[in-house]
Amino acid sequence: MAKELVFGHQNPDTDAIAAAIAASYYLNEKGMDTEAVALGKPNDETNFALNYFGVDALRVITKADTKEVVLVDHNETAQSVANIDDVTVTHVFDHHKIDFKTSAPLFYHAEALGSTSTILYEFFKKDGIEIPTKIAGLMLSALISDTLLLKSPTTTDVDRDVIGKLAKITGVDDVNDFGLDLLKAGTDLSKKTEKELIDGDAKTFKLAGKTFRIGQVNTVDIPSVLARKDALKVAIEAENASEGFNGFLFVITDILNSNSKALYFGEDSSKVAAAFQKELVDNLIDLPGVVSRKKQVVPPLTDSFK
Repeated sequence: MAKELVFGHQNPDTDAIAAAIAASYYLNEKGMDTEAVALGKPNDETNFALNYFGVDALRVITKADTKEVVLVDHNETAQSVANIDDVTVTHVFDHHKIDFKTSAPLFYHAEALGSTSTILYEFFKKDGIEIPTKIAGLMLSALISDTLLLKSPTTTDVDRDVIGKLAKITGVDDVNDFGLDLLKAGTDLSKKTEKELIDGDAKTFKLAGKTFRIGQVNTVDIPSVLARKDALKVAIEAENASEGFNGFLFVITDILNSNSKALYFGEDSSKVAAAFQKELVDNLIDLPGVVSRKKQVVPPLTDSFK
């Protein structure tokens, strides 16, 4: 067994999986002994990427079975492995806001780029380490996923440059066609239960001493998701009660038109509405132009709860 585990956040998305695989390979090439693992099963979009590039799914864990770990695509303990307080974090590669404390020195790189995979590409380049084709394919998929094919406001010029370079390594001729296929692979929601919908890409955040859950689902048909509103309400309120969440915001994002609507159930609904300068009507809020939880949802909520 490797001496260190490398993993992304709970309910992993494509970047969490790809970044774990890429970071593990990079660190091993630098002389470390690591294993990439996941804090949950891959979603449909990630499975599409894994199958397309012929990569096996990662071992799934709930607790780290090594003394030292590497975090990618997250840094908050609420989003990490269950026993995070009992292990030593030696490295962090991330592109989110920082809510991290440590009692020992470590390597920490956080940068406001579109994906953690973009950051890791820069490390490969800096150290002259060749990226294997399959890993480059997953990194390309992660960059496409996190930036919604470069349409998200989180997209930077670095991402626009790196996406072409990764595509060249992988041999993907038409990034747009591949990207649409990848994103659409994650939008078939008809067979998912309401609990699977709200938990599939959900993260926990601490706001003014309270615990909030923010879930997000990508679709090409928002009305079809809202048709399940009553059942979604039951699932969300049950999770609020069982997990002790003060509130749950479920963001439904149209990946083709770059708009969202969100359902909110919980305390402080007026603060949630104020965060977006909108009204909550029957627990629903309209979020035109909003696609990024990291940049367009969490920051205004954080400000509203100060």
